[in-house]
Amino acid sequence: MNEKARIDFKKGEKAAKYSSLINLLLAIIKGIVGFLSGSIVLIADSIHSFSDIVTSLAVYIGLKLSSRKPDEMFPYGYYKIETLTSLIISILIIFTGIEIALESYNDFLNPGGISMPLISLSVAALSAVVSFLLARYKERVGKEIGSQALINDGKHSFIDIFSSTIVFVGILSSYLGYLRIQGITGIFVALLIIYIGLKLAKGDILVLLDAGMSPEKIKEIKSIALSIEGVEGIHDVKVRISGPFIFAELHLEIKKGLPVKKAYEITESIKKAIKDKIKNLDSLIVQIEPFKEKKLRIAVPVDNQNGLNSNISKHFARAPYILIADIYNTEIRNIIVLENPGIKIEKKKGIETAEFLGKEKVDVLISNEVREGPMYALSNELIDIVKPDGKDIKEIIKNALN
Repeated sequence: MNEKARIDFKKGEKAAKYSSLINLLLAIIKGIVGFLSGSIVLIADSIHSFSDIVTSLAVYIGLKLSSRKPDEMFPYGYYKIETLTSLIISILIIFTGIEIALESYNDFLNPGGISMPLISLSVAALSAVVSFLLARYKERVGKEIGSQALINDGKHSFIDIFSSTIVFVGILSSYLGYLRIQGITGIFVALLIIYIGLKLAKGDILVLLDAGMSPEKIKEIKSIALSIEGVEGIHDVKVRISGPFIFAELHLEIKKGLPVKKAYEITESIKKAIKDKIKNLDSLIVQIEPFKEKKLRIAVPVDNQNGLNSNISKHFARAPYILIADIYNTEIRNIIVLENPGIKIEKKKGIETAEFLGKEKVDVLISNEVREGPMYALSNELIDIVKPDGKDIKEIIKNALN
């Protein structure tokens, strides 16, 4: 794990710790006021706040354990502890929804008045405001560091806003004489809470099972990789999530016969480009495979412009013309003969010719005499060099394909 990841975990731990302390204070205040006022719903909300403390502590413990270095038993790190913690939170959200539903139903059947209504209303309002601020804070930090557990805990705090609002409406209704409104509203919100909990739990279970969860990330990785020069194709891109991090692998197709050094440079360029774009990418495995081309562009230096009957030049840089042929599944098509721009300059003729072939998207050069400078330039343009073998251009191209 890099230093940035460790700093991110520290941010998450700090957010979870602050959330636990604030929820503890809220739970104590609501419990005391609920007991003194006789408000059953405020006491229930106090108990609910204690469950929030448990979830925030679970996030804190999960992030703390996830930040541990990989070891012999867990060579891929402890990241999934964070996802397991997130699943526990999701289950607690479901049980919280069931708890609110039961309390709401009971309050609907047995409504009762309360004392100290104004103080109780103030506490309920304060609880809603604090829950909103906590939810925004935890979701922001969770998204910043890529912690699903902290994001889920933030969603849980958004649920607390609903429950505090229900408490507020229930106390206000009791104060105004409408005793059953709280129970009806509470049941609807409880069903929403249970739905959110089930949805979050489903996501956590899929992550723990290494399910493919990020089609948008796969699309992004393909797009980045294909933008790198020298990459001919990408397939079998796989992405899995482990805690706040992403692990990916892909099969990279490059030209057959490409030098090892060039292949390595392409691979490193892909890794850097993808890691720069996807900040929470922990590991990227790239497997290289030769690209099977359906179309090839072959270039042959020639002395005249007579199509396939042109005379092959003995030179590369000093050849007056370059014949270019497009090959589709061994069939020769689209033959053109172009003037060689290299003969017009005094120095670096071969390099000029090599760059010209690169601009023309040539894949293979058939030539006897290529010096070191032009050969390096051709390598940079990813152009293979094949020596001519045959009596005429048609036979030479056929033999070159073999």
